[in-house]
Parts: sequence; structure tokens; C-alpha cells
Amino acid sequence: MADNVGQRFDRLPSTADERTVPGRATRRAVLEYFADRFGMPSETFESYTFWEKGAGKIWIYAGESPSPAELEALGMTCLRTRQEHWKPTTDFAQRFGRAADSCVITLDAEQATAFAAGEDQSLEWDGDWGYLIAAHDIAGGLEPIGVGLYLHGELRSMVPKGRQRTI
Repeated sequence: MADNVGQRFDRLPSTADERTVPGRATRRAVLEYFADRFGMPSETFESYTFWEKGAGKIWIYAGESPSPAELEALGMTCLRTRQEHWKPTTDFAQRFGRAADSCVITLDAEQATAFAAGEDQSLEWDGDWGYLIAAHDIAGGLEPIGVGLYLHGELRSMVPKGRQRTI
């Protein structure tokens, strides 16, 4: 078995049978996670490749690149996997969240403003607990704001401090 090299991008193996680094996610597992959790069809990611840099930081890239690759960045981070519950990133939610048809919580204007400011709030939600895509209706379309964690009647904003906005 190979070791994970923290400063190198390695393309995710397609399946567990192709895995050479213990604990590394596979493309199939990532696609299944997005489909199972958010209802995103795997076709959404047909022209994208997935890469790991560090322990469990998954990046998505529109195209091909030689593997391994020693670069600072390749595409954008999309998922953290080497923890109990996989967590999508804010960038991922904003870029691909429109393809989700489950685990999307629609916030009104006041709730969306509080969420974007990084505030936690008490909300009723009849869906699954865990990581959700928070969205707001703008001009007749649902626009993803970011990732929230819903537990025990509370929506916790996962918007990074440097990306939080107040009006």
C-alpha cells in the first residue's frame, strides 16, 4: 500500500479495488455521497475529476491532469472526508447546489441574512439532520448560500468567517 503525501494531489481511484492509499475516498463513494445525501445525479460530475490533497481534503477539477501532481491548488475544494461525517464546502454548495433536490433548506430573507452572517438559528426542518445546503429564493430561482449543520432544531451556519457578510 502507498502512503498519502500531504502536499501532493492524487486522483481518487474509481473504486475501492483500485485504492492504493488506505482510507482514501473513491470517485464512486464521492458520487454516491452526493447522490444519496443531496439527490445530485452522477451525470452532474461527468466532466470533473476528484483529487485528494492532505488527509481527506477532496478537490474537484474540470478536466484532466497527470496524477500525482505537486501543485498548490487544482480546481476547488469540495469535500472533507476523513472524519465521521463527510462535509461539503461552501464553494461546492454555491457552485453545484442548484443540482441538489434533497437536504436543501430554503431560508426566508431574514434567515438567509442571518445565515450569511454566520449566525446559528432555531428553525424547524422536517428533513434529515446533518449537513444541508442552505438556499434562498432570488428572482424566482433557488440560490445556494452555503453549507449548514442541522441538529436538534438548530441550523448552524458553516459559512467561513472570512466569507461571512452582514447587511
